[in-house]
Amino acid sequence: MNPQTTNVSGNHEARVLVADDQPDVREALRLVLKAEGFAVETVGSPGAVLAALGSREYDAVLIDLNYTRDTTSGEEGLDLLSRIQALDSSLPVVVLTAWGTVDLAVEAMRCGARDFLQKPWDNARLIASVRTHIELARALRRSQRLEAENRLLQTQGRPTLIAESPAMRPVMDLVVRVAPSDANVLITGEHGTGKDVIARTIQALSQRAGKPLVTVNIGGLAENLFESELFGHVKGAYTDAKTDRVGRFELADQGTLFLDEIANLPLNLQAKLLRVLETGEVERVGSSITRRVDVRVISATNADLRAEVAGGRFREDLLFRLNTIEIHLPPLRERKQDISLLAVYFLRRYAERYHKPTLGFDDAALQMLTRYFWPGNVRELDHTIERAVLLAQGGQIQPSDLSLEPARGAPVRLEEMGLEDVERILIQKAMGRYGGNVTQAARALGLSRSALYRRLQKHGL
Repeated sequence: MNPQTTNVSGNHEARVLVADDQPDVREALRLVLKAEGFAVETVGSPGAVLAALGSREYDAVLIDLNYTRDTTSGEEGLDLLSRIQALDSSLPVVVLTAWGTVDLAVEAMRCGARDFLQKPWDNARLIASVRTHIELARALRRSQRLEAENRLLQTQGRPTLIAESPAMRPVMDLVVRVAPSDANVLITGEHGTGKDVIARTIQALSQRAGKPLVTVNIGGLAENLFESELFGHVKGAYTDAKTDRVGRFELADQGTLFLDEIANLPLNLQAKLLRVLETGEVERVGSSITRRVDVRVISATNADLRAEVAGGRFREDLLFRLNTIEIHLPPLRERKQDISLLAVYFLRRYAERYHKPTLGFDDAALQMLTRYFWPGNVRELDHTIERAVLLAQGGQIQPSDLSLEPARGAPVRLEEMGLEDVERILIQKAMGRYGGNVTQAARALGLSRSALYRRLQKHGL
């Protein structure tokens, strides 16, 4: 059917779903509504209503209360009303029935109906009711959006993003331009540069700010659990599936899904992610029921995905889906002006947490922070300041409190070090040599990527 348009609220098409078990009634309603410029679709059963609502959006629904021959109780329609409310409580539903009573009308309104009309209906009243409730629903949605936008004007609840250096200006400009759209974003940069903070900032500045931001660390996800984690499973799908489980895509419906370390996704699973991104549909493991989701995807990696594509380790079509917009974060060593600002921010946070509110930095300590290479970037700086706050004994953090090996005076001989100190220094040197690239550093150290990640976390790098 070719949809017709109408300016019900002055800006876009109004689509109405009509449900009745009698074909002649459906056709009569279709003609009446079409003449007023509405786009109309018709179905003949409650199941068909739910299927239609699961596949596209509607501005209003007209439903009958009885669908089985010789049934007049209205129970089928009331049950359908409740299920529509569970799907979308803001969707206006107008009830039409030939068996109207006061009690049935009251019950229908209690279940969420916006209006209750008896057959045979009056065309003028029907059109007025549909138009009025579509306008009210749209006004409600607009006010909810405005409320969310007003919340964004307040700093409370927003992720703290400290970025005043020249190297970060193009990044911030791109974040501000891209955030209000629904475009998928790929954030690249070395390990620890703050890709998760950029993701949270994009979410906070988007139209999905009031909806969930669901994070999945692909690097820490076992391959055999990938489908269950992202798509969910039903009870009995496999040995340990004791109950139904909702996947991350469903949890992020209407919101944003942040896929961290996306380059770690095995090649054999990339096609499954691509299919969801292309269709917007997921199926839980062990189920044949298709569920539609509306999810914006933000992904992040410290790997060169184009090199991974060239090496046959990453699908090019998946890369195209993920990086509608690419945002590259510079390493901390290229953001010298931000180092002291970040250090002061972390100091205030940890001084408050550990009840040392008067703590400050010695000038020599700040100079040491600025000169340091920071192979672990902002994350390493964060851990360094937390450790220094815990170690500081006076009113100021001293250079010795920072425990930055390359900045110490006389080097300690290898045989005088503990095993963990040696490991930490080797990892720092490898990360510095390869510009923070975990894959290359892991290969040089003879470790797997996941093993190196565990060691980076253990040493606060």
